[in-house]
Amino acid sequence: MNFKQFCMTTLAVVAGIFITGVLSMFGMIYMMLQMILLNLGKEHPSTERQSILHIELSSEIVEREQGTTIMQQLQGIENNSISLNRLLDALKIASTDPKIEGVYLDCGGVSAGVATLMSVNEAINTFRKSGKWVAAYADSYAQGDYILASAADSLWLNPVGEVDIHGVGAGLFYFKGLLDKLGVDVQVFKVGTYKSAVEPFLLTQPSEANIRQTREYLDPIWADVRTVIAAGRNVSPETINTWADSIIVTEDPANYPDMNVVSSLRYRHDAEQLLKSMSGIDSDDELRLVTPAEYLNQSYAHKYQKETSKADYKIAVLYAVGDIVQQGDEGIIGADMTPLIYELADDDNISALVLRVNSGGGSAYASEQIWEALEYFKSTGKPFYASMGDVAASGGYYISCGADKIFCQPTTLTGSIGIFGMVPNIEGLLDKHLGVTSYTIASNPNAIMSITKPFTPVQRRAMQKMIDRGYETFVGRCAEGRGMPVDSIKAIAEGRVWAGTKALEIGLVDRLGNLEDCIMALAEENGANSYSIIEYPDPEGSWWEKLIINNAQMKQDAIKKELGTAYPIYKSIESLNNMDPIQARMPFTVIE
Repeated sequence: MNFKQFCMTTLAVVAGIFITGVLSMFGMIYMMLQMILLNLGKEHPSTERQSILHIELSSEIVEREQGTTIMQQLQGIENNSISLNRLLDALKIASTDPKIEGVYLDCGGVSAGVATLMSVNEAINTFRKSGKWVAAYADSYAQGDYILASAADSLWLNPVGEVDIHGVGAGLFYFKGLLDKLGVDVQVFKVGTYKSAVEPFLLTQPSEANIRQTREYLDPIWADVRTVIAAGRNVSPETINTWADSIIVTEDPANYPDMNVVSSLRYRHDAEQLLKSMSGIDSDDELRLVTPAEYLNQSYAHKYQKETSKADYKIAVLYAVGDIVQQGDEGIIGADMTPLIYELADDDNISALVLRVNSGGGSAYASEQIWEALEYFKSTGKPFYASMGDVAASGGYYISCGADKIFCQPTTLTGSIGIFGMVPNIEGLLDKHLGVTSYTIASNPNAIMSITKPFTPVQRRAMQKMIDRGYETFVGRCAEGRGMPVDSIKAIAEGRVWAGTKALEIGLVDRLGNLEDCIMALAEENGANSYSIIEYPDPEGSWWEKLIINNAQMKQDAIKKELGTAYPIYKSIESLNNMDPIQARMPFTVIE
């Protein structure tokens, strides 16, 4: 190839790259314009009179509305999760809206934590106090469905349907047997008798201490749940226990009305005809159903929501949801939260902060960084309150403990003050299954602390010393934040998990209440007669984020759909894979 040919070839390659880049850019611009046109083309007509707020309970209730990416919208992929804050807003607004006749709970296997379910139950009861009706229908009621449906005036069931009420429990998966077969030894370092997050890797069943603490927090949670259900169905809490113990799901549905389990048995089309009558429309007309999302998109509802947007007192609600790791996105509390807190602290437009926590913890290091950022926020003189959802334990409590006031719900799981470290030794796996051996040569005995060799006694002592130091830091943060002596915190720490009602008794939280209660208390106690709320992080994100950040959630949705009931096992393994060596994490999940 002569010089002229070389130049021509190089020029062609450069031109090709340039043209490809230009085409890609125009492709992105085209997709953005399509998204704009799609949004402009959406019609949000006013809600008709004699409408019904239709709440479909067949998917997961998440903390807040999750943004849909451009790619998802262009592909027609809908986000079927239910936003807790949007659901509560819709119920609140609809209670005084003359166009809304009542609420229709269309139950079909809702997924949510106990505290979330109890919040929605409370909101439904508040709606009923307005004098409007609530009706529930299901082909079969799972327990989560029933917790919500029990708040309805009318609770209908398909004549061949079922009602499942069984109590609450804690689920754990134990990997010790698998690790033994693989030849993997997990070296564990921890502080706290009850810090049982390491047990699945050391034991094949829970320890006595873990069983004891689990029973002690499950009992008050179930007591609250059955009390709420009993009040809704006008029976005693003992009756709810009887239903659970008798495996009521196997009962002949014909007996349910007499037992007051349901109001009546009827097929869906019969229920829909009754809904027409209840809303005052002719039997030949279509039901005027509006979902919470559709309802809140109505112009007048937007106006209602934005009435306080001009208020000078602006409260930032920062959502901390999921595992605490060094980096993350929606559903994960990552390192990007720390700079966001600093931004809120330095933003003169932000008057106060509510940290909404729904996390069982994670990285101890990341938890400390978030704690420090929140301390910086407090140093500006702005109020900082914390609101706990289903769980705010271990690292979740770590980041909450410095708040001026902490709110939790009676069924919130919190505490678990303790940390642990785990380092695998895969020497057996390599040798036994792969025929691989390793040998290290180093200048000093501890130059290479490898996962291919067990720790030496000196190394084990050093690791435990680091864990002990981390625990003392955690306890110190809690003592400082709660205004309690260190010894008093240690007496309720040791990694122990507490239900919300008990957490209030022992001083881990200040009040019982949900997110709205927390926000209202902050405003009232700081002299804000009117206020507006700004949520962080932005669920929609930038145009660029909406364009490209979609694969992670779509991947998780696909895996969840494919694995079904095995999905929690997958999440446990994935969580283990993403763990930092030192963790402040709660050990288990409550199964309702």
